[in-house]
Amino acid sequence: MNPILYTLAFVLTPCLLFGSDPYPLNPAIDVQHYAFRLQLSEETNQVKGKTVIEVLLKNDIEAFSLDLQNETANGGMKVTELKVDRRESTFSHNNNRIRINTSGKAGETIRVTVQYEGIPQDGLIIGTNLFGEKTFFGDNWPDRAHQWLPTVDHPSDKATCEFIIEAPIYYQVVANGRLKEETVLSNDTKMTHWIESVAIPTKVMVFGAATFAVDHVGSVGSIPVSSWVYHQNKNAGFYDYAPAKEILATLQDIIGPYPFEKLANVQSKTKFGGMENAGNIFYYEKSVSGERRIEGLIAHEVAHQWFGNSASEKDWHHVWLSEGFATYFTQVYMEKTYGKDSLQIGMKRMLPKIDEYHAKNPTSAIVDTTIIELKKLLSPNTYQKAGWVLHMLRKQVGDEAFFDGVRTYYDTYKFSNALTSDFQAVMEQASGQQLSWFFDQWIFQPLLPELSLSWKYCKKLHKLSVEVKSPGLSKLVRLPLEVGIKGADGTISTIKTIDVFGESTSVEWDIAEMPTGVVADPNVWLLAKVKVVGK
Repeated sequence: MNPILYTLAFVLTPCLLFGSDPYPLNPAIDVQHYAFRLQLSEETNQVKGKTVIEVLLKNDIEAFSLDLQNETANGGMKVTELKVDRRESTFSHNNNRIRINTSGKAGETIRVTVQYEGIPQDGLIIGTNLFGEKTFFGDNWPDRAHQWLPTVDHPSDKATCEFIIEAPIYYQVVANGRLKEETVLSNDTKMTHWIESVAIPTKVMVFGAATFAVDHVGSVGSIPVSSWVYHQNKNAGFYDYAPAKEILATLQDIIGPYPFEKLANVQSKTKFGGMENAGNIFYYEKSVSGERRIEGLIAHEVAHQWFGNSASEKDWHHVWLSEGFATYFTQVYMEKTYGKDSLQIGMKRMLPKIDEYHAKNPTSAIVDTTIIELKKLLSPNTYQKAGWVLHMLRKQVGDEAFFDGVRTYYDTYKFSNALTSDFQAVMEQASGQQLSWFFDQWIFQPLLPELSLSWKYCKKLHKLSVEVKSPGLSKLVRLPLEVGIKGADGTISTIKTIDVFGESTSVEWDIAEMPTGVVADPNVWLLAKVKVVGK
């Protein structure tokens, strides 16, 4: 997801190494499949829904709960009927949770049918688009699916799903998965049925309905790529979204096979700059300009199809495994497409946001388990800084081990969930290095080093002395800082590495000719604020 349209307030919080998000997980159940049937209307914002949920019981139960927003004066959902295995069941619906009173034995699969109706307060955005036409767009991140769908609204419980949408006949409907059926039910109503056969988290289970124009861009292997835009700006939209095909091909070569049945790129009313719904990416309305200004945004959302949608964070506090990966692999795509300089430029552009956030939140780390309000997890820590951590990890272990490790991590946790420790273990295996120090200092500590580098040259001994001062830096922190040494012509002729430990580190190097200057981190590999103070 790209949060450029989502205004967030951040808090000053210390980081804890352990903990979990506040969602009340129920390890006794595992949702296998959702079938969402929804009736939409042009005249009203009321939605009528019938959801059939297949639930695997992992332990014996006497009751269990689903998430669904209660009906209030401002909207919400009223449950009109609930059945378990086609028999009416008693239930209560309070505090946005449906408690279902049913018993079952471990290993059984039960089928729960929930009929409900109401006006969504959030999650399903119903309104007029920039051309004044009514539209419907799911927008679930982080836990807004339960505003309009009865679900276990947490990324750790992934399931397959299908959307069966009855809407006015002039709407085109797009959703996750493959199109199974499109049938005219009457003179003014059409039913559209999409099925997603890959298990995904609820945050990316959505449909969109509008009077779209649709461009079938082509295929990458067996994966069809399409653009769904408002018909009034179809030429500009088709042009702007067309790069998705090449982006998909490039990222698939880097990461591995694309996990979903299709890639649809959709102009929408999402609150975000882009929302990575599985195989069904929604972009903000004004992403269409006819000027192809959103290549990076498209790359970010396409990268999410592997990281976040297929290999998903198990706990919200580890959302960097989604957002940091999408951020960095956007830059990797740029590197593969436009060259190494593009990667370095992209990494440099992230630095001001990281610095600004750290200045306001000096004790907040990438994994910060004190954050309770989920929207506050979206920050330069989990996007730009986390992207930088992957960049530094690449340098630490080398390109071969890094990309092999990332592919192994994805292959291991695709269609499943992971924590930071899982990724660390895979990278240690791929590199043969012990990386606890790396993950501790960069993921679990609020580290943004400030370094001062000074140098002098001894003509008699042909030695270059370099000292790096870093007040307050722990001796447990390791900072491999590259130093570029300029020759007589002013260009960098030699690069050396100084391993910075503690508050002061000094080295001497044999250099035949007097340098004309030194450059800290010339190849842009270290997240640090480094000031070269002269000879």
